[in-house]
Amino acid sequence: MLVQVSIGIVVDGGKVLVAKRHKKQHQGGLWEFPGGKVEDGESPDRALCRELAEEVGLTPSCWQRFDTVTHDYGDRQVRLHTFLVTEFSGSASAKEGNPIQWAPLSELTALAMPEANRPLVKKLLSQLA
Repeated sequence: MLVQVSIGIVVDGGKVLVAKRHKKQHQGGLWEFPGGKVEDGESPDRALCRELAEEVGLTPSCWQRFDTVTHDYGDRQVRLHTFLVTEFSGSASAKEGNPIQWAPLSELTALAMPEANRPLVKKLLSQLA
C-alpha cells in the first residue's frame, strides 16, 4: 500500500524546521520535515496546511511544490509531496510533544533522517546553500 504524505520544508533565515519522530512511529527517533498523511479526498496542498497547523502551529501563506519522492522502506511505500514554505504565520511549537528545532541549512546532512528525505536535503542544499 502506498501512503501519500504532505511535507513542509519550512525555511526561515537560513534555517529549516525539523521535527523528531516519536520512538514508536515508523522511522521513530529520526528527524524529518513536518507533515503527515493525506486524508481521503484531501489535496496535498490542503494536507500541508492542516498538518503544519496540527503539528507545529504554523499557517503557511506562501508555498510552492518542491518535489515528489516515492520510496519503498520494505514494510511500506511512501509518496512524499513536498512543498517549500517561505512565508507563514505563527510561532513554531511542538504541538504533538515531539522535539522540534530550527536547523541551519549547513547542518541538515548531519541529522539522522529517514532515507526518503535524503534526496530532498540534497536538492534543498543545491538550491538554497
